[in-house]
Amino acid sequence: MRAATADRYGSPDVITVGEIDRPSVGPDDVLVAVRAAAVNPYDWHMLTGTPLFVRAVSGLRRPKQKVLGVDVAGVVEAVGADVTDLGAGDEVFGGAVGAFAEYAVAKEDRLVRKPANITFEEAAAVTVAALTAVQGLRDHGTVERGQHVLVNGAAGGVGTYAVQLAEYFGAEVTAVCSTRNVDMVRDLGADHVVDYTSDDFTVDREYDVILDNIGNRNIAQLKRCLAPTGTYVVIGGPKGRVLGPATQMIKAIAGFKIGSRRAVSFTAQRSRSDLELFRELLENGELRTVIDTVYPLEDAAEALRHLETGHARGKIVVIP
Repeated sequence: MRAATADRYGSPDVITVGEIDRPSVGPDDVLVAVRAAAVNPYDWHMLTGTPLFVRAVSGLRRPKQKVLGVDVAGVVEAVGADVTDLGAGDEVFGGAVGAFAEYAVAKEDRLVRKPANITFEEAAAVTVAALTAVQGLRDHGTVERGQHVLVNGAAGGVGTYAVQLAEYFGAEVTAVCSTRNVDMVRDLGADHVVDYTSDDFTVDREYDVILDNIGNRNIAQLKRCLAPTGTYVVIGGPKGRVLGPATQMIKAIAGFKIGSRRAVSFTAQRSRSDLELFRELLENGELRTVIDTVYPLEDAAEALRHLETGHARGKIVVIP
């Protein structure tokens, strides 16, 4: 099968596309014929090996997992002997190992059936971004109906889902984005949109929950716009070889230690129940995917370069 692989850490230039063996199927595995795979910041960190602490998991000198991609949508090709809920021919989406390929393997509890009313590209984009959004808002931000939620970086992969999910939870939503994305973000359900090129969301405003995908404001600025009992949920931050996005997370957690305000950082956890929630919302039209660009597998390196710019509108997708 054809796959996009990286045998060493580096820029997208180290990615090659070629023939490798099809993955084997264990007793509790599902083999998926990939129709689409999403590009995530996770893939960039695994590709570059930065920040350096990720190598404790991904491999000290070289990547342990050479095929990139963890978000998949496709058709079940085969299942292991212990798989009971899914079968050959089922259309599915969820998390997999090595999704930038013609075939990928996933555990049964990381996949759910794809709604018939959305494309494989739309389904592939969901998992990591929507899990991050829902768990950031519901589990860590503990958002409640009627609260005022701010989404910084509302036009990106996580942000586009976060705007919709915050609205689903009954919050009043303020979204921060650039001029070109104002109409799109408003169409997703934002009650208020702040164009960061001409306005400052930290001035004369107060929020109960801030979901920050960018990490581009200092702690003093964030404190002045966070309600006295508010929660700052930090997901993104500046790139860096040693700490990377963790820099903003460390500053925030240290900076909010005094008083009732709190800062939270987390890594999204795989959850089949959350995937089932997304399936239901997608099926009902209450959640939708925004896709920036779809690249063929041969251009996987270009897809990662696009992600590197930090200005993708919604999600970037690769198709084999």
